[in-house]
Amino acid sequence: MAISPYTTDGATLGELGGRLRRNRIRRDLTQMDLAREAGVGVDTVKRMESGRAIGTDRLLRILRVLGLLETLDQAIPEPPPSPLERLALEGRERQRVRHPRRRSGQPTAPWTWGDEAPRRPNEG
Repeated sequence: MAISPYTTDGATLGELGGRLRRNRIRRDLTQMDLAREAGVGVDTVKRMESGRAIGTDRLLRILRVLGLLETLDQAIPEPPPSPLERLALEGRERQRVRHPRRRSGQPTAPWTWGDEAPRRPNEG
């Protein structure tokens, strides 16, 4: 069954529970194995698979064990920047390199690698 805006909450939970059950079975995990690996109770897994609500933190643990956590990126994508945000960011790319200003008249030391032998005062 496809989930649509017209699907009731109960039907949506039932569909998600069935999908998670099929994923668990496909991975050859018993309800007890899944519960133990996710750090939740077996009753939580049973509730989830029967289409009843469970806590979000428990759902995340179960999705992680089933290898489905990254699918939340597709389910809840990051919103693109709004047109006003894009305008604010436009032209903000770095255009040049700036060096710290030197005070005029201040002598600059010659550049070295730093591994040269130290000079003796009489070497000049």
